[in-house]
Amino acid sequence: MTVDFSFKRAPSYRVATLARKGGWDEKKLRGQFKTLAEWANKNHIRTGRWLFFEPDMKTFVAGIEVKGKAKGHGRIRLRTFPAATVASVTFNPDDVSPRVIYHGLNDWLRWRKKDKEIKRVLSSREVYTGDPWSGPKVWAHTEIQFVVKK
Repeated sequence: MTVDFSFKRAPSYRVATLARKGGWDEKKLRGQFKTLAEWANKNHIRTGRWLFFEPDMKTFVAGIEVKGKAKGHGRIRLRTFPAATVASVTFNPDDVSPRVIYHGLNDWLRWRKKDKEIKRVLSSREVYTGDPWSGPKVWAHTEIQFVVKK
């Protein structure tokens, strides 16, 4: 499997999000995604990509792209991520450790910054084409995006 980093233009995402404070817990993250998916299904909302990001070291946010009209409910909030330039890599976590990908992408971006190709890195997120726990096909195309300012 070949893994390579590249810059690309990511589309804007309108996302229903559910945040949780505390330590990393995959079981709880799956629960957040399950809650979002049930909410979307109950309200007949078409969905798209699934996103995961950490605004800080103790907050974990699950998000599902919504298509069409939707209103948040309870702890579910709607937010829009504008289209942006991202440093991106798509890989299979069963073949390559995410830790290696994150470190490699960080180093690659550090050199792009040193070469003045980018000004700074703004945030990071993981993007999936659907439920990453639904089957190996979605999981095998995990995408990591670092939003950058050129």
